[in-house]
Amino acid sequence: MLRPMYESFFGLSREPFSVAPDPRFLYLSQQHRDALGYLNYGLRRAGGFVLLTGEIGAGKTTVWRSFLEQLPAGLDVAYVVNPKMSVQALLKRLCESLQVELPPDADRPGAEADLIDALHGHLLLSHAQGRRTLVVVDEAQALALPVLEQLRLLTNLVTNEDKLVQVLLIGQPELRQLLEHPELAPVAQRIVARFHLKALSRDETEAYVVHRLTVAGLMGPLPFDDEAIRRVHRLCQGTPRRINVLCDRALTLACERGQHRVDKALVDQAAAEVFDLPALRNRPLQAVRWLAGGAVGAAVLFGLTQWGPFGPARPAATSALATAASAASVPVEASSAPPATPARPSVLAMAPHANPADPLAPLFVHPLNEAQAWQRLAALWQVQLPASDAPCASAPAAGLRCHTSLGGMGAVRLLDRPGWLTLTTPEGRSTRVLLRRLKGDEAELDTGDGRALTVPLLKIASAWRGEFNTLWRSPPDTPGDGLLVADGPTGIWLAERLARLDGGRPQDDAASLADRIRAFQIAQGLKADGLPGPLTLMRLNHATGVEEPRLDGNPR
Repeated sequence: MLRPMYESFFGLSREPFSVAPDPRFLYLSQQHRDALGYLNYGLRRAGGFVLLTGEIGAGKTTVWRSFLEQLPAGLDVAYVVNPKMSVQALLKRLCESLQVELPPDADRPGAEADLIDALHGHLLLSHAQGRRTLVVVDEAQALALPVLEQLRLLTNLVTNEDKLVQVLLIGQPELRQLLEHPELAPVAQRIVARFHLKALSRDETEAYVVHRLTVAGLMGPLPFDDEAIRRVHRLCQGTPRRINVLCDRALTLACERGQHRVDKALVDQAAAEVFDLPALRNRPLQAVRWLAGGAVGAAVLFGLTQWGPFGPARPAATSALATAASAASVPVEASSAPPATPARPSVLAMAPHANPADPLAPLFVHPLNEAQAWQRLAALWQVQLPASDAPCASAPAAGLRCHTSLGGMGAVRLLDRPGWLTLTTPEGRSTRVLLRRLKGDEAELDTGDGRALTVPLLKIASAWRGEFNTLWRSPPDTPGDGLLVADGPTGIWLAERLARLDGGRPQDDAASLADRIRAFQIAQGLKADGLPGPLTLMRLNHATGVEEPRLDGNPR
């Protein structure tokens, strides 16, 4: 039986829950960001071992790929993907990965010493050229004790001042148990940083599902109701790979039944199939209990397919935009005639052509222009900007800077501060709205007359192009372009702030400071260019406790 293509049924442009490591779907929870921070901290501690562990499917590969993409220049990486090998095979693999010419008879028994000599010569030459070497071993719990000991001996290769090799071990929880072996005490003592990835929390599971569906093109309400999400989290125990498998099957079943909403019973049915859980296999599906028999069921399902829950079916690409309703609430008569159109609420001040049922409609009643949006935003920083066409020109006098970014809600969550968005209707009307808070998969927006309005994030996505405008508190003596230079008073300010996080010197030379900035950027998921630009400074403010408004409503 061919697998149904539920993507078009839910208005998606691509498959949202593939287990393939597609970087477009990369979701970094806070603990994944913390893991990146620890890895980069360990990388700055030249030499020794860095340890990353987690259950199968917890996201170790996600963290490693993010880490790999943001490694600083001048770092050579040797990647070992099959750790079930002998010491000699390991040394040959490292030589091949680093493009070291193999010595003659490298395959003969007892050639380990020649291979180590070849590696040592290469590492010394690389060090003289200002390069470092990182050995990465995936599935490291499968390493034999002699191979781990050989990796430790490689970290003994040094110059007068620097170690030549650093090792990153990635593995399942058994790796931590392996390193407790008495024979590996010298290896355990060389670990300079370690992080264990735990399962996603309930809220992180929901954010993960929302993120993947949004990237896949979902423009309507979330197909999973709250109970379904809770069930997904419970059955998958917060493991991303299991979440992908279960959600994919649940959406497939929903498509087969013509349902635009996945409930708890449907998740149980999907889990019974993909996880082989007999206790769930025979539970009745709440969404189809009302089907009394084959003929009546087929008629009703045909009615739903043709009419949808609220009227004639829309094209498949936009069907997910409909307000979700359970098929169980639709009477049998829906198969022969569309349900009566519900009475629209009376909205006296509704903007022309606005749809009263649209949760965004109140935002267009009193539209804001750009200057008004900046003024409303500045008030959250307790700053008053003049009513001019260029309010941002006056912001530096109050210690603030304006900033505009692109990148959608992921960038907004990263910046973690209020800002304003431009929303546009299909008819071309637009307004600026102030984003005050994020609460799960909902946002609190200000209407033009100052009232608060809570709106689903997926609804905002249908009217927003991803541009976000915000303010940030700049350090003293920030140049006009908002870009600090890593020397003079501003360099001292940067070094003092970074010292609170990395324990380094409160004053540093420009080259060392750039390396510290780069490590901070990698840990924060930013472009690692070593330059203290606005995004870096905003995250540095956040990390070091500079008081600014936050999206949870609490300045800190």
